[in-house]
Amino acid sequence: MRRMHVIAHRGASAYAPENTLAAFELALRQGAGCLEHDLQVTRDGVLVCLHDRTLDRTTNVREALPDRGRTMVAGAPPHWFVHDFTLAEIRSLDAGGWFGAEFRHTRVATFDDLLEWSRHRVAVLTELKDVEAYEAIGVDVLALCATTLGRHGVTTRSGGPAVTVQSFHERTIRRASSVLPGSVPVALLVDEADKARLADRERIASIAAFASGIGPAKALVAAQPDIVDLAHAVGMRVTPWTFRAGATAPFDSVAAETHHHLDALGVDAVITDHPDQVQR
Repeated sequence: MRRMHVIAHRGASAYAPENTLAAFELALRQGAGCLEHDLQVTRDGVLVCLHDRTLDRTTNVREALPDRGRTMVAGAPPHWFVHDFTLAEIRSLDAGGWFGAEFRHTRVATFDDLLEWSRHRVAVLTELKDVEAYEAIGVDVLALCATTLGRHGVTTRSGGPAVTVQSFHERTIRRASSVLPGSVPVALLVDEADKARLADRERIASIAAFASGIGPAKALVAAQPDIVDLAHAVGMRVTPWTFRAGATAPFDSVAAETHHHLDALGVDAVITDHPDQVQR
């Protein structure tokens, strides 16, 4: 049974390589009601499920394509940027061996892959990454996202939206209502550096003019629990991030921390690396 209050962060990323179909499949088996994932853009304009703007951390690109790295600052180590590679080149990489030998030869998934795989099975929470960096090279990530969603006929799934789009980039979320299909909700992510965005009733209410939800860092909710009630009062969902082992203080487990946020603080859902450990 799907638990809609459990959103698997990059899939079940504590147990499988993040943003891969292996991690998404495992999250589904662990009962997650929604899969959070990130999007980057290839050189040939394809959206792929990757968190980082570079391929260094989660693929074997250094070994497979050693001469394709770029140095952005003199004296700094090179990086292998997603947008420097075609989809075919990225598909040739191992995106799982870094996590464990059992995942060797896992491939990078496209947004199309995820939407096709998730259809009628589980909801998807899509994060648009590095919007300004792509704008600087003439790429509109939001428009690519809208085109892909349209290609898959994304509307709604039984019990809620099939896809929700989120970003830290406020201008993108403000544009979304005129670019995305009308049935796709959008949420504004807020990190601790931007805590003033949620400082009072008026500022929270202003977000409701262009977003259907907020995704605050969990530390913001802990420091200001009334964020939840203030957001609910203007019709927005509240989905804090990220709940993971080793970062649960003052709670002794992910289970205890998520239980507190869901039942004592009243958040709508939690984004976690450990969908199997969420208690309610």
